[in-house]
Amino acid sequence: MGCAPSIHVSQSGVIYCRDSDESNSSHQTTTISQGTTTLHGLFIKTDAADSIPSVLAYQSRQQPPPSAGPRRKERREPGASARARATRCCGVEAETQTSNASVKGSATEVQIGPMRLTQDPIQVLLIFAKEDSQSDGFWWACDRAGYRCNIARTPESALECFLDKHQEIIVIDHRNSRYFDAEDICRSIRATKPSEHTMILAVVPRTSADEEETSVLPLLNAGFDRQFKENSSITACYNELVQIEHGEVRSQFKLRACNAVFTALDHCQEAIEITSEDHVIQYVNPAFERMMGYHKGELIGKELTELPKSDKNCADLIDNINTFIKKGKEWQGVYYARRKTGDSIQQHVKITPVIGQGGKIRHFVSLKRLHCTKENNKQLYKSHRDEKYTGDNSQSESHSFKCKNRRKDSIDVKSITSQSSDAAPSLPTRRYSSMARIHSMTIEAPITKVINIINAAQENSPITVAEALDRVLEILRTTELYSPQLGTKDEDPHTSDLVGGLMTDGLRRLSGNEYVFSKNVNLSHSHLSVPNTINDVPPCIAQLLDNEESWDFNIFELEAVTNKRPLVYLGLKIFARFGVSEFLNCSEATLRAWLQMIEANYHSSNSYHNSTHAADVLHATAFFLRKERVKGSLDHLDEVAALIAATIHDVDHPGRTNSFLCNAGSELAVLYNDTAVLESHHTALAFQLTIKDSKCNIFKNIDRNRYRTLRQAIIDMVLATEMTKHFEHVNKFVNSINKPMASEETSSHSEGSDCECTANIKNFPDNQTLIKRMMIKCADVANPCRPLELCIEWAGRISEEYFAQTDEEKRQGLPVVMPVFDRNTCSIPKSQISFIDYFITDMFDAWDAFAHLPVLMQHLANNYKHWKTLDELKCKSVRLPSENNN
Repeated sequence: MGCAPSIHVSQSGVIYCRDSDESNSSHQTTTISQGTTTLHGLFIKTDAADSIPSVLAYQSRQQPPPSAGPRRKERREPGASARARATRCCGVEAETQTSNASVKGSATEVQIGPMRLTQDPIQVLLIFAKEDSQSDGFWWACDRAGYRCNIARTPESALECFLDKHQEIIVIDHRNSRYFDAEDICRSIRATKPSEHTMILAVVPRTSADEEETSVLPLLNAGFDRQFKENSSITACYNELVQIEHGEVRSQFKLRACNAVFTALDHCQEAIEITSEDHVIQYVNPAFERMMGYHKGELIGKELTELPKSDKNCADLIDNINTFIKKGKEWQGVYYARRKTGDSIQQHVKITPVIGQGGKIRHFVSLKRLHCTKENNKQLYKSHRDEKYTGDNSQSESHSFKCKNRRKDSIDVKSITSQSSDAAPSLPTRRYSSMARIHSMTIEAPITKVINIINAAQENSPITVAEALDRVLEILRTTELYSPQLGTKDEDPHTSDLVGGLMTDGLRRLSGNEYVFSKNVNLSHSHLSVPNTINDVPPCIAQLLDNEESWDFNIFELEAVTNKRPLVYLGLKIFARFGVSEFLNCSEATLRAWLQMIEANYHSSNSYHNSTHAADVLHATAFFLRKERVKGSLDHLDEVAALIAATIHDVDHPGRTNSFLCNAGSELAVLYNDTAVLESHHTALAFQLTIKDSKCNIFKNIDRNRYRTLRQAIIDMVLATEMTKHFEHVNKFVNSINKPMASEETSSHSEGSDCECTANIKNFPDNQTLIKRMMIKCADVANPCRPLELCIEWAGRISEEYFAQTDEEKRQGLPVVMPVFDRNTCSIPKSQISFIDYFITDMFDAWDAFAHLPVLMQHLANNYKHWKTLDELKCKSVRLPSENNN
């Protein structure tokens, strides 16, 4: 059984409401013991019970109607006098309970930027000199909303209660000044520190229709936040309180959380400066004060232009910075600043615009770190000595000029020290003579600039920091910056084997074992029966193709009715829809012959990498090209290149992975130096076959420049399907497309902003390249985003192909690239879960954010749930045994 809040009446005139779970009984306590008195079923512990009758009159108020709130049912409970009640701040309490359960206030999660907060149940203080229907209305409104409610009768008790509990909402009776002055009470509360985040409501008399509305300015001047016209309806009071909670109270709660942010800023070792959009200084942290030698009182409120500037900067540097950041772009670089003492110091500065209301820049946040040079250190040491900082200040200053403001928790310095101490020479004696040559280079890649900055930071750094930076440099000098590192194979063998098989070129060569797959390049296409024109298609095929624009199009049905030649029929339909023949200035017969020739060079014996897979990727690519943002970002040449790349992207695939071919020492692996072996072969062979026969040369009528551009785009997209560069392509897309576009969308809410985003992409060919790569990558592995039945079929086919590879590796004594794909032990659900988790989810999240693909994402969620269910049931096949029997 639940209980309503308890009410405690203090001797000072405060009636406290607290949670009812402090009592184990739902019955009313009424028994009188020594030093107690009873009034209307109310148990009062007091040494002077007759001194507070005016307070207790509150308990005799009328009950609300049944629909408005819980009713009080009071009854006696023998022996309750033995139950001791702890006194509140004023020592005298009274308690009553209802028999019905009241709404219990629960904590609410509130988000402010990336910070997640938990807000406790709201507390309300009602200040009414006398009980009436209006105070009852607010009381029961609090009960309905689950708020903790306190009632005070006098100004003194009101202030005492507020200082004790810090309520978020205060309701003061402003209808009659006979008992107390409401504005005086408000002022006395506002004079306290806790009231900074409290909302105070004035209950004012209801005005008649012929009366003039009074001004709210006197109330605002007294400290009230808003007024409430007298209305004793519980619903009206409830609505008012709930609106206040979701408006002012929640906003004040978020503002209170900013104290934590400012505390972090104050203790941050990086110098931080926040200015307005007009470059008026609004905040500097202690690290900034130490670095620049100013006190914050000398800086806040001043414009940056009022501060002295160093003459060591380039003449146009400040103008360049302003031009950059006013466009909403982050600027970072080296800047000379002048300290209060007049010395110039070199800083690494990062200035970030902060977008506020209306999508406009409202603030600039500058993070400044000292550029570690001997000159800077000498100047800081001299200034610290002259300013005679002592004690803790001098210690913090030495930390500043010794450049210890590193993020030490990002790496394990101790482990790095132990790893490198034996191999590396003593750091204090290490020379950096090569740095002069590196800094003098006229052409620097971005990664070179990063390495130079880190090298410069190593000078005069403590040994542990310098060795940690050595480890950072080792990581940065590797080529696999974008590839996440897996844990041990014992953690997740499915993921580890799958990733190892797809993302490495398998350079574990065994001498004497050479694998040469037989490829019969098929130049003939006359033996295949294909339609003469796009309209000359058998009715059963034409009927299926009517639905080809739908994502749920069933490619396996097309495979069946075309005798495993879906690529020609689907290709003719899609290429006609996108005007490929017109763009290439070739006849439909030439295009038909080309599609026939390409399909003939797919291996129908492969369970997965056959022309059905090529047709499926072509279908997905065409689907993506119809999306508004994709369509607006690409030109007609890009569309044609994407469709051709999808068609040829796996031509002559042997049904084995790159790792297998490299381990087997195949002809192709030798030819392409074990690098992107299959992808290079697909493009090279496709172009060889195309230009060898004039009857199927779709490029013969376009000019040289257009052909070179088209060819380069096709090659780039096919090479993007190679999985060793997967994370590089995805991360570049996120950083170059998703994030800038998200920033533009938040800064511009006007109509046509989406058009502006796509127009900006068109202005940058590199961005178009990233989009095309991402598009064909997603089309190539879109199986988990297809409807469940199609997804299951594709999962079975790719598993069978991997099983066949493992069988052959064992027969030939080759390294087994993916040991988990043993047909006797493999769990297909586990392999699908690993593939989705590691490769699919992040990539399609990024692609969906750009192209808007809710149907695909829903299929992905459903399919993932299917595989999870099978895995939990220890099922290793694509379906439950009962489903297979059906």
